[in-house]
Amino acid sequence: MLRSVLRAAAAASKHHLCNRNPSPILSLSSNYSAKTPKSTVKKTKKGKSNADAKAADDPSATAAASDDLDAALSDDKSRARRLAAEENDPSLDVGPNGRPLFTSASSLSQLTRKDSGTYFKFNMEGLNEVLPEGLPLGMVKEFEESMRSAVLVRKSFLELRDNFRRVVDPSLRSPDGLKIRKQIVLDGPVNCGKSTALAMLVHWARDEGWLVLYVPSGRRWTHGGFFFKNPQTGLWDTPIQAEDVLRDFLKYNETRLRQLPCQISEPIPLGEGVGVGMMKGADSMTMPEGSTLYDLIDTGIKHTHAAVGVVIRLRKELSLVKDIPVLIAIDQYNNWFTFSEYEEPVTVRSTRTIHARELAMVKAFRSMMHDDMMVGAFSHSTAVGKLRQDLPDVPLDARVNFPRYSLDEAASVFHYYLRQRLIRREAFTEDAWKKIYYLSNGNGAEMRWLVPLMR
Repeated sequence: MLRSVLRAAAAASKHHLCNRNPSPILSLSSNYSAKTPKSTVKKTKKGKSNADAKAADDPSATAAASDDLDAALSDDKSRARRLAAEENDPSLDVGPNGRPLFTSASSLSQLTRKDSGTYFKFNMEGLNEVLPEGLPLGMVKEFEESMRSAVLVRKSFLELRDNFRRVVDPSLRSPDGLKIRKQIVLDGPVNCGKSTALAMLVHWARDEGWLVLYVPSGRRWTHGGFFFKNPQTGLWDTPIQAEDVLRDFLKYNETRLRQLPCQISEPIPLGEGVGVGMMKGADSMTMPEGSTLYDLIDTGIKHTHAAVGVVIRLRKELSLVKDIPVLIAIDQYNNWFTFSEYEEPVTVRSTRTIHARELAMVKAFRSMMHDDMMVGAFSHSTAVGKLRQDLPDVPLDARVNFPRYSLDEAASVFHYYLRQRLIRREAFTEDAWKKIYYLSNGNGAEMRWLVPLMR
């Protein structure tokens, strides 16, 4: 009830606020440009809005609306200019209890427990280079609204990173018998930072020289594109998604893949190509002797009939790579345990919804019942139902609860938003930010939405 009242009050008083949520930023570079904010208006019977009708009768209404728009744009530009002018002022970079707001670590590998509660600054050009598959939506929105590409260093992320660090380097394992997991499923409430933590883990692993297959959207494997039933396997092929997966995997890993030889010589089954049907006179293909993983992936990209078969073969090849650590990271992993959007005709008037496990690519990658390093993150924004605790093909102890912000972490978040001028300094008090923290229950997105309302 309290949250509903506060949201209603916020909406009613939004145009009176001096400093509010910034409009989405079109660019994450140092030069920010604001996008025109949208407004909701009621349509009249003639198809015109009440605002349009009023403007026709009173030209001053149009001028007033234009002034309001200019003021909003000017406010965003003014904030961006102030932040740029304050960039090199260390006196503003102060967190809770006078602690530094930003860590001095230059890489995710250098972060220690002492850095918990500080912010790690990313270079957007470097970030996009290491994560060319795309950034999580929550991370993008945080960067846009705070007007800085920085992420809070959380203890939960450091524990996740150190777990896989110990898997690769047994000398780092503590003598107290701390459990090490090769397979992890990140679960937790909505907007608790699972996707951001997964992206940071991929970034760290690639900095360490690992070979990482990163899927930022598991849902894309079960929605959209074409789907065909392969008579050889009895599973459903999705060649468009397969080609996208192969292209994404090459973006960062091409140099390394050129050095890794194929270790499986069995023929690769062919399926239907996009818009061209089955290949005539052939139902499989064999890679030439001496082929590398790059050659395998390039074949799947160039030959649409082989795309799905190559993705499945790639999964088997990754299990055989021993020269370097290999990590498989899947966001929106929960979409692989529910129904896809595809349907199979059963009768003239009925269809059957196809489950994700019937899709060839999902079936090849979903299981965690192996010895490979793999981490999946649930995305409740794409959830279609509550999943049971004991998931098929997943070890019983693989599911790890990822928490929302703790009170100490929230203190750092609010000081960071104060630094980024999302909060007016004259309105910033400990009581005020704690009220927002408890009202939002540590939900990061809600906290960011509510901070400009602090009075």
